[in-house]
Amino acid sequence: MSLTIEKKTGAKAEITLIGRLDTTTAPEMEAVLDTVLPEAKELVLDLEKLEYISSAGLRLILKAQKAMDQKGTMKLIHVPAPVMEVFTITGFADFLTIES
Repeated sequence: MSLTIEKKTGAKAEITLIGRLDTTTAPEMEAVLDTVLPEAKELVLDLEKLEYISSAGLRLILKAQKAMDQKGTMKLIHVPAPVMEVFTITGFADFLTIES
């Protein structure tokens, strides 16, 4: 499987993830974050079509959250049940802003 990333940059950056966020696709997502995070004051990750997230994907979510904690806000929207289960089991649901 692959990852498709749709993004809108600027002060309010929106990234839509489609497919799988794992060790194979994490470098692509990291490159996107590296271009979006410097100017973003608000980051929205739309995960509605994300099918799977691995520990590599969790690392990137954590990286984004830490960066946004320093200068703005980050929220995850449309999180599917299997991905939400991973966030809950790992404790990520305790510190991420997740909206349905």
